[in-house]
Amino acid sequence: MREPQHPEVSDIRLTAVLAALSDPIRVGVVLQLADNTERGWGELQVPVAKSTLSHHLRVLRDAGITRTRQDGTRCFVILRRHELDQRFPGLLDTVLTAASIDGVGRDVGRR
Repeated sequence: MREPQHPEVSDIRLTAVLAALSDPIRVGVVLQLADNTERGWGELQVPVAKSTLSHHLRVLRDAGITRTRQDGTRCFVILRRHELDQRFPGLLDTVLTAASIDGVGRDVGRR
């Protein structure tokens, strides 16, 4: 397996972040990661197939929202909160608050 690539903070684009957060499953994943705890992919509770989860995690990683780390055959993911706040102050908190108010991603995290 090759090491995942992550954009540098200066290369993270607002449009890519907003596009990645336009899907309720991805918002739900970000809500699960909002406590800044690194989680194995298997720990994420999502109502989709593993291949679909892999796609969503790749979109989040490519947009610069998450960082993926491999350890042998296991993959771990963490929210790049500090880096996103550095690049776009307050954006992530605003999106997550609005998502909670509207119930976006509420089905994610339930099995």
